[in-house]
Amino acid sequence: MKNNGMTGKLVLVTGGTAGIGEVAARELARQGAKVVIVGRNPQKTAAVADQIKSQSGNQAVEYLLGDLSLKSEVRRVATEFKQRYDRLDVLLNNAGGFFSQRQVTSEGLEYTFALNHLNYFLLTHSLLDVLQASDRARVVNVSSGAHVMAKLNFDDLQNEQKYSGWGVYSQSKLMNIYFTYEMARRVNHGLTVNALHPGFVATNFGLNNRGLMGLGVKLSQKLFARTPEKGAETSIYLASSPEVEGVSGKYFADSRAIQSSPVSYQLEPARQLWETSEKLIHD
Repeated sequence: MKNNGMTGKLVLVTGGTAGIGEVAARELARQGAKVVIVGRNPQKTAAVADQIKSQSGNQAVEYLLGDLSLKSEVRRVATEFKQRYDRLDVLLNNAGGFFSQRQVTSEGLEYTFALNHLNYFLLTHSLLDVLQASDRARVVNVSSGAHVMAKLNFDDLQNEQKYSGWGVYSQSKLMNIYFTYEMARRVNHGLTVNALHPGFVATNFGLNNRGLMGLGVKLSQKLFARTPEKGAETSIYLASSPEVEGVSGKYFADSRAIQSSPVSYQLEPARQLWETSEKLIHD
């Protein structure tokens, strides 16, 4: 088993049953970390945990089950984590999706917003005490270069008036960056938080959509996408590299800090999104 300084570290990876989340979990386990993955399907999640153990040579791989599009489930996952562990070294917020048609969760929130943004916000807040109990903990938020096309309309944050699958996805990825930058301004205690663009990766992402959208995703992945292994590199780097020790409030691609969109540096929407999200998680 490789050891790049992750031995003794505890890592939680959401969306860890496929794609870049699974690769990141496997490689961090290979580096010696104790890894906990979060998935929805009990059989699949258990099978992936066993597979990561086998491939990494590390038996310290566990899992939690939850649908992270639901606030109640995010809270339960956090509670179960804290029943098992008293600290957390790395939280890799990776779970997300793309939906061509507008859907609403059973809690009344637009699905992309709930899964891609509020999940990150609520899970991080719910685990803040165990993150701060760790020495120099890291929060890593998987965003996307798609954020460059987005801006937020706080009068229609749930996209009830106008829905475009790609537009809403892009907005959610901008929210990931606003959350990252605002958290870096508000929370310290040695805790760092960074966001990243994994690149266009061949995963299960978007394949849940039917018709032309699903076909388009499949074709574009075949022609243009990088492998999940390549796509996971920046997540692994931000979770484990000593080079980013103490670095916070940055946006990375290909394992280096780059500029995000000009809109993403605006302070007022970041503050407004934070306050709106706080209200939603307390409803």
